[in-house]
Amino acid sequence: MLRRIYDWCLDAAHKPHALWIMAAVAFAESSFFPIPPDVMLIPMSLAKPQRAWLFAGVCTLASVAGGLLGYAIGALLYDSLGHYLIQLYGLGGKVEAFRASYAEWGAVIILLKGLTPIPYKLVTITSGFAGYNLLLFVLCSIVARGARFFIAAVLLNRYGDWIRVRIEKHLGLWVALGAAVLVLGFVIAFKMI
Repeated sequence: MLRRIYDWCLDAAHKPHALWIMAAVAFAESSFFPIPPDVMLIPMSLAKPQRAWLFAGVCTLASVAGGLLGYAIGALLYDSLGHYLIQLYGLGGKVEAFRASYAEWGAVIILLKGLTPIPYKLVTITSGFAGYNLLLFVLCSIVARGARFFIAAVLLNRYGDWIRVRIEKHLGLWVALGAAVLVLGFVIAFKMI
C-alpha cells in the first residue's frame, strides 16, 4: 500500500493538477488538516527535481495563505469556542499573561515553530487568539515556511537521485520515521500548552 501511494505521488508530479492538490494540502495543513504538504512536496520533487523550487514556492504561498485562515480561526472563534475551552481547563487567569508573552516573543515562536515538526496550525491559531500583529505574522510565516520548504527543495534538487534510491529501498522505514516525527510534533505541542 505504501508503495502504491508513493508511486501515485511520483506519477502525480507529471499531471497538471498535481500543483493544485499540493497547494490545497499546504493551505489546509496551516489551519486544520493534520497531514503536512511534505508528503507531496518530497515525492513530486524527487520525480521532477528541476521543479523543486516551484513546488517549494507554491507550498510556501499556500501555507501562508492557509495560515491566515488559521489566524482568523484563532481571532474570531476565541469568544465562542476558545473562551469555553480556556475556562474548562482552568486557565482563565492566565490568558492575559499568555497574550503579553506572545506579544513579546511571538516572532521567535512563529519562526522556530514554522521550521519544526510542531503542527503549524497551532502557531497560526494561537497567533490569532493572542492578537499578534497580522503583518508581522505574515512576514514571519513567509520566512519560516519558506525556509522549511526551500531547504527541502535545495536538498531534493541537489541530492534527489541519491535520496530517491534510499527512500525507495527502505520506504516503510522512512514512512514510519515521518509518522513518528509528526506524532512527536503533536506531543511536543500539547506538552507546551
